[in-house]
Amino acid sequence: MEYKDYYKTLGVGKAASGDDIKAAYRKLARKYHPDVNREKGAEEKFKEVNEAYQVLSDPEKRKKYDQFGSEFRQYQTAGGDPQDFWGQWARQQQSQPQGQYRTVTQEELNEILGGMGGFGGLGGFSDFFESLFGSGMGAPRASARTSRQSRQTQSAPLARDVIHEVEITLAEAYTGTKRSLQFESGRKIEATIPAGVDTGSRVRLSGQADGADLYLRIKVLPDDTFTRDGKDLRTRVPVDLYTAILGGEVAVPTPGKTVRLTIPAQTDSGKTFRLKGLGMPALRKNAEPGNLYATVEVHIPAHLTDAEKEKFREIRNMRRAG
Repeated sequence: MEYKDYYKTLGVGKAASGDDIKAAYRKLARKYHPDVNREKGAEEKFKEVNEAYQVLSDPEKRKKYDQFGSEFRQYQTAGGDPQDFWGQWARQQQSQPQGQYRTVTQEELNEILGGMGGFGGLGGFSDFFESLFGSGMGAPRASARTSRQSRQTQSAPLARDVIHEVEITLAEAYTGTKRSLQFESGRKIEATIPAGVDTGSRVRLSGQADGADLYLRIKVLPDDTFTRDGKDLRTRVPVDLYTAILGGEVAVPTPGKTVRLTIPAQTDSGKTFRLKGLGMPALRKNAEPGNLYATVEVHIPAHLTDAEKEKFREIRNMRRAG
């Protein structure tokens, strides 16, 4: 089995801080994200970068990985067979209680990548990862099973997590919503979907699928008024010609309310204004909400009378003469 150098994968030193590791991951994940990089091998590289971050961003995983790496290199230097070392390590770990490890959630990935986290690449870890941390540690659960739970289930298979897709509107994603779910047995539950979710977000309902976890995979439907870019929203605002030339105020819709936007005189069509904090709410506590970007669309008046057309001709001639 091949040893994975996670520090080399992220391009950081062994003394790298948590912020250094996160910054390196952010850069590489964006570079190799399948939505951005269509080159052959990019998806596999993205998974390798994700696996390295899973380990080095978690203090417990990193400590265990560093211990393993040090002992592995010493064994190789002494001329030992790597396969023998793997066997010794596995037997040693079986005799020790296992810790509880975190995995990067879909929401965290979305936030790190600025809305590009919809790629289902949180699974598919290498044999090296599975051997070091145990099978199933890379599954997109909120937390892994403890060793006590693992021992209890050795005689009976673990129930598989269930994923159910739920469609919601952008307005529901903005305010949060609820969904009533009914199982084949007739049992009903009401699931709360928090404000700020995006397409690809997962809402975990612990133990609701016959002892396993039920995940609601969210799909936010397209909206007629807004387009979404992570936490930010974009909309187009019609502005009449006179307001665009002379200045004034126009109404701008937001998912929560309508606000007034001041249009400066001589505003061109296509000018975009940022309305801070009026985008989507943040999923994570204490995080800033997104912004709303309103783009001006200047509308030319229709059905002009002959007298109105003459006034415009006068203005045109005045501009040319000046």
